[in-house]
Amino acid sequence: MELLVEVSRGERLESSHWGHIAVVDARGALLSHVGDPEVWICMRSLAKPVQALPLILTGAAPAFGFGEEELALCCGSLNGQDFQVAVVEGILQRLGLTPAHLQCGVHAPSHRPTAAALTQAGLKPAPVHNNCAGKHAAMLALCVHHGWPVDDYLDPSHPVQQLILDTIAQVTKVPRDLITVAVDGCGAPVFYAPLRQIALAYARLAAAGGPVPPEGRLAEAMALLTRACLNHPRHLAGDGRICTDIMTALPGRVLAKTGAEGGYALALVEPGLGVALKVADGHPRGLNPAIIETLAQLRTLTPEAAAALAPYHHPMIKNHRKEIVGRIEPVFQLAGDRNFQKL
Repeated sequence: MELLVEVSRGERLESSHWGHIAVVDARGALLSHVGDPEVWICMRSLAKPVQALPLILTGAAPAFGFGEEELALCCGSLNGQDFQVAVVEGILQRLGLTPAHLQCGVHAPSHRPTAAALTQAGLKPAPVHNNCAGKHAAMLALCVHHGWPVDDYLDPSHPVQQLILDTIAQVTKVPRDLITVAVDGCGAPVFYAPLRQIALAYARLAAAGGPVPPEGRLAEAMALLTRACLNHPRHLAGDGRICTDIMTALPGRVLAKTGAEGGYALALVEPGLGVALKVADGHPRGLNPAIIETLAQLRTLTPEAAAALAPYHHPMIKNHRKEIVGRIEPVFQLAGDRNFQKL
C-alpha cells in the first residue's frame, strides 16, 4: 500500500489516503502500478459491465429489442434521475414485469434535485430509483429469456447468478473456484478478485471498443457493450457524477466506472488499457483526485478535459463561511513504464 492523496489544512498535513493502482493491457501485462497490484478487493459495482455481458452473449438483448441506452444503463450505478427511471421501466415493460419484481431495495435518488422533486410531489422513492436498478433489470431480463424463475433471482445458486459468476471468471481470468462471493448493498452476489485482474477486465473492454477489436463472440459482445457506454455516459452514472463527467470530457476515449468503498476502474480505449484503483480506507474524498491524476499520468487528459475535471483533480476544502482552508492533492507516481509521466 502506498500514499495516494494528502489532505492539508493550512500549511500542515491533516489526513492521508493510501491505496493501490494497477494499469494493465489486454494481454494481462502489468504496465504500471502503485502499491500492490495483486491485492484482492471487492468489485462491487466495478462488476456491472461484466455482469451485463450475458445479455448480449445469450441473445437476450436482441430478443427484447435492447439498444445502446438499455445496455449502458444495465452497466450503470445510477442517479435515479427521471430519464434513467424511464429506461428501467421500459425494460421491465418489455419483460412483462413491473417495478415490484426488482429486489434491489429502496433508497432516495442519489441525484438531489430528483430526490427533492419526489419529496415536493409527496411521492416516495421506489426500487426504480435504486443505484442498481439497471443491473437488476438485466438479471430479470436473463431470467425471462431463459425461462428461469424471477422470485429468487438473487440467490447465489440461481442460474442467472451462476451464469454471471462464470462470466466474471472468464473476463477477469480468475479461476471460478478462487472467486469469493459476498452480498452487495442491493442484495445481489458480488465478487472479490485481484486488482490486476479487474484492470484486465477493463483492458479487454477497452481493446474491444478500439479501432481493431479482437475476434470472437466475447470480444464482439464487449465491443457492443463498450460502444453503448461510450455513447451514453449519462446512463453510467448521471448529472454531477465523476464517471459521466470524465466520459463527457473525453468522448469516445474512456469508459469510467465507480465501484464502492474506494474502488474505481477505467477502460482507456485508444491505448487499449485497463486501470483499477482502490483507496484502502474506502473514503470517496481521496478517490476523485487519484482518478484524475491517474488519467493525467497516463497522458489521457487533453487540456480541455484537464480544465473541465480540475475540480475533481485538486479540490479545495472550504469551511462553512465558504473560505478556502485546505487542499486535497494526489501525491503518487505510477511505477513501471517510463512513458507514463506526469503532465
